[in-house]
Amino acid sequence: MITLYTIGSLWGLPDPSPFVMKTEVQLKMSGLPFTTRKSRPPEAPKGKLPYIEDQGVLIGDSTFIREHLERRYGVDLDADLSPRQRAIAWTAERVVEDHLYWATIYARWGVRENFDKGPAIFFGGAPPEVVEAGRARVLENLHGQGFGRHSLAEVADLAGRSFAALSELIGDEPYLSGAAMCGADATLFAGLAAVATPHFDTPVRDALLRFPNLVAYHDRIMARFYPAFAWAEPALA
Repeated sequence: MITLYTIGSLWGLPDPSPFVMKTEVQLKMSGLPFTTRKSRPPEAPKGKLPYIEDQGVLIGDSTFIREHLERRYGVDLDADLSPRQRAIAWTAERVVEDHLYWATIYARWGVRENFDKGPAIFFGGAPPEVVEAGRARVLENLHGQGFGRHSLAEVADLAGRSFAALSELIGDEPYLSGAAMCGADATLFAGLAAVATPHFDTPVRDALLRFPNLVAYHDRIMARFYPAFAWAEPALA
């Protein structure tokens, strides 16, 4: 039995980590039996969640987890995709994980009120100086990545450009490559969910809500894989 290690449901999401949600959806798509267990980053083989344990072997990083599943169990989440569609799917994943992810981190950690009602919980009641030092490390990473050098409005503008590109890729189709889901749909869904949760009210979320087809796409996949987490508010309004 495969065990997926997660943070657990939080902030109206199946998991606060889009990478955990991505892997869980891909596991559900694969049809492979698995169970979940809560863990913490220090316990993970690469210091981040998710990771899986499969017959005593630990695999970290969502991309390499998927590679392991496909290689070991003969699963191909992109079986119906052409080489060009596979290239587009990989490109969409990079937009989500290497661009929008940082906008999400900025919205959660860089906005004081969001930090206080969000990531501060990860410090488990530690002294204020420890909490502030932990937040400072994340903000330093954001500064090194580049988003931390911008205002919140500028980050929302950059995120909006990525949402616009993804909206064009989805168009009127139910999924990224048409009628059937592919592996990258799990990535795109998870990235959108991390932004869309009503728990954090930011201009980044506002930028997403300007694209009805992305909202509908998110709602469709949330209802399919996490019906208990389909938010009551219509179309995330």
